Amino acid sequence: METTTLLAFAAAFFVFAASPGPDNMTIMARTVSAGPASGIAYGIGTLIGILIYLALAAFGLSMIAGEMGLLMTAVRYVGAAYLVYMGIRLWTSEPVLPQARPLEHRRDLVAVCLTAVALNLGNPKMPLFYLALLPNFVDADFRPADYLSLATAIVAVEVVVVGGHVWLAHRARRLLTTPRIVKAVNRAAGSVLATAGAAVMVSHRGS
Repeated sequence: METTTLLAFAAAFFVFAASPGPDNMTIMARTVSAGPASGIAYGIGTLIGILIYLALAAFGLSMIAGEMGLLMTAVRYVGAAYLVYMGIRLWTSEPVLPQARPLEHRRDLVAVCLTAVALNLGNPKMPLFYLALLPNFVDADFRPADYLSLATAIVAVEVVVVGGHVWLAHRARRLLTTPRIVKAVNRAAGSVLATAGAAVMVSHRGS
């Protein structure tokens, strides 16, 4: 794949990845409420889902995702319900200053990551995005090496986008100096997570 083609794909994907949406809001909310590791875990899950859909679309297997409609719907609702659950838990939790808060266990980070994977795999707009985008960059001679090139571009873009959102949210987290501020931020972050989960459910019902 030519360098100019790869750069054009990276630029188009950056616009898609950096635009405001449930994933970026959730990354920031998780970082503010639970620390950078939680935001990064969600970002990794988002990236995994994106790379899976890239493989399906690039190799002409998008119809598989379409045929698995019921399963994808179930996966989507499970992920959305977990977002709502995290939001409610944040809203009702006792305020704890960041420096006094224990680090999240690896099991919790895995759950956050899998939630992001589930939401992205269950997103019916993802295959449509790739089916609209890839024909401009993929030809009949598409090879596994080309997939690796596109995947590398996606990983590079996501590192910048996820890293940027985590960095901004982590800086905001440093302002949590009193239980009152922590409680207000927890409720704001909880509202974002619950709203994102509800929006996922509603958008699916309308699609």
